[in-house]
Amino acid sequence: MIAQVILEAASQLREEVNKLTFGEPVHTIYNPLDYAWSPHRQYIERFGNGPKKVIFLGMNPGPWGMAQVGVPFGEIDAVKSWMNIDSKVHKPTIEHPKRPITGFETTRSEVSGKRLWGLFEQKFVIPERFFQDHFVANYCPLVFMEESGRNYTPDKLRRSERDALYAACDEHLRQIVAVMQPEWVIGVGKFAYDRANDALKDLSLKTETILHPSPASPAANRGWSEIVEKKLKALSIWES
Repeated sequence: MIAQVILEAASQLREEVNKLTFGEPVHTIYNPLDYAWSPHRQYIERFGNGPKKVIFLGMNPGPWGMAQVGVPFGEIDAVKSWMNIDSKVHKPTIEHPKRPITGFETTRSEVSGKRLWGLFEQKFVIPERFFQDHFVANYCPLVFMEESGRNYTPDKLRRSERDALYAACDEHLRQIVAVMQPEWVIGVGKFAYDRANDALKDLSLKTETILHPSPASPAANRGWSEIVEKKLKALSIWES
C-alpha cells in the first residue's frame, strides 16, 4: 500500500532529523512526527493511499498548525471538521513556554492553513475529492524557535546544519514522489519550490510555485484564493 510506504518514509525522516544538532540562535526544536504521530498517521492512512497528480509542498510546520496536530498546514477546524481527524497529541520532550502544545484543544487559528484548506474545501467540497488527485506535504518536519519563542526558518540555519537537514528532507521528498508518481510538485512559497527543484532535478517532473498564504505576505492578504486558483487554472492543473 502506498500509505504504508509513506508512513515508513515519514518514520525514517523522523529518526534522521532527530539525530541532528543545531546551534544558536536555535533554542528549542519541535518534531511533530514524534509527539503528534497519531494524527499524522491518520492523515496519511486516510488520504495518502494512492497515486496523485499534484503534490503541494510547504516549508515546515506552523506554530498553530502542524506543530499542534501533525497535519501539514493543519488549521484546527479544517483538520477536525473537514478531514475528520482528531487524535491524541502528546507534549514534546522540551516545550517552549511561549509555544505550548495543546493539540486539538488549540484555540489559535493557523491563517496559512485556513486559507490553503479553505480554498480546497471551497473547490472540492469533500476531502475525498481533493485527495483523489492531490496531496499536501511539508518539506521539513521540524519547528525551530529562538529563545524568545520567535520562529526561525530552516533557510537561516548554518550551512553545515542546513546541508545535513536538507539531505534528509530531500530523500524523504524523493521517496514520496517515487511512490505517488505525481505529474506536478507545487511549492507553496519560494523556499519549497527551490527545494523541490533541487531535490527532484533528476526526475521528469513539472514544478511550479504558488503564493504562500501567510498573512505576513501583503500580496497574500489581497485575494490569495483567487490568485492561486487563477494560476492553477492557467497551468491546466485545475479546469477552468
